[in-house]
Amino acid sequence: MSDPIYLDYQATTPMAPEAADAMRHWIDAGFWNPHSSHGGGRQAAAAVEVARDQVSGLLPDGGQTIFTSGATEAINMGLIGAMRSGQRRTIVTIATEHAAVRDTAFWLEREGYRLVLLPVGPDGLVDLEAARAAIDHDTAIVAAMAVNNEIGVIQPLDALADMAHGAGALFFCDAVQGYGRIALPVMADMIAISAHKIHGPKGIGALWLRDRVQIEPLMHGGGQEQGLRSGTLSPALCAGFGAAAAIARVRRKEDAEHVARLWEEASALFADWTVNGSTGQRYRGNLNIRRDGLDVGRLMSDVRGVLFSAGSACASGSGRPSHVLEALGLADTQIRSSIRLGFGRYSSVQDLRIAADLINRAAKAQ
Repeated sequence: MSDPIYLDYQATTPMAPEAADAMRHWIDAGFWNPHSSHGGGRQAAAAVEVARDQVSGLLPDGGQTIFTSGATEAINMGLIGAMRSGQRRTIVTIATEHAAVRDTAFWLEREGYRLVLLPVGPDGLVDLEAARAAIDHDTAIVAAMAVNNEIGVIQPLDALADMAHGAGALFFCDAVQGYGRIALPVMADMIAISAHKIHGPKGIGALWLRDRVQIEPLMHGGGQEQGLRSGTLSPALCAGFGAAAAIARVRRKEDAEHVARLWEEASALFADWTVNGSTGQRYRGNLNIRRDGLDVGRLMSDVRGVLFSAGSACASGSGRPSHVLEALGLADTQIRSSIRLGFGRYSSVQDLRIAADLINRAAKAQ
């Protein structure tokens, strides 16, 4: 039996061979604690700093990169840490943000801060007039996702950052789906990223902080990571993240061209489906589509040879409709007839054609 075709790149990406190779020494012989002062520890610490430089190579200049356990920790660290460090009381974000941002913002609201959720249009793009009206002298942070994890829409980050700075607020960007794929906003003050979305290992991410941006630490202990994130770092995970970032930087143009070809192929193969979200302002490795009357649960059961998603992997099994598709104004029946196909570096046109044939035949048979 052949391996299933993987089309769920927004949930996670296959490990790059270069990343796996970079990790092996630090898993086996190089087991040392990078915070130890002996020779082995110094070697491990040097490997961590090489990885930090590699990860930073895809981020703006003028900031520091702090390793975390993943993007969720980075998001909590940035949003909560920045809100606690200042006097302003309002956080402004978008209704379609990832749960890591939304739920952190809701928690801050329960703690007494003010939350504004900006609406989006049917294309998934934020209402800039609503943003302009909401961002004021009490706004501490404006948070916006670079590339939406469910529908792939790219928000107008520069315009939002400009509004934030015009009001004296910080601009936070969840760049998990955009890091290594699109140009990140050079005006950002904080950026959260994750290794396993760019062909690196799970269990490590980072928060980039612009120089002079002050946040309160969430974790206390040994004061590792510049006093902002205590805990022993894994040289293996750092090395894998660094290698994945380095290869993404080298292959950026090649990967983008490959994804564009796959998008054109997929658009033709699913031409009789409806695309959810903007088709113009979008990362091409995400195809979120719907078909009237489709039973997605049955479809996924019938098409065992293709691994794809009925929505965000973070909310799978919850039974709740996608908050992203709800924000687009879709009816519950439309939301429940939507699927997400994600493809990238290691996807082939042939695999895409086979997968499309299996999905389309099963959908038409319902």
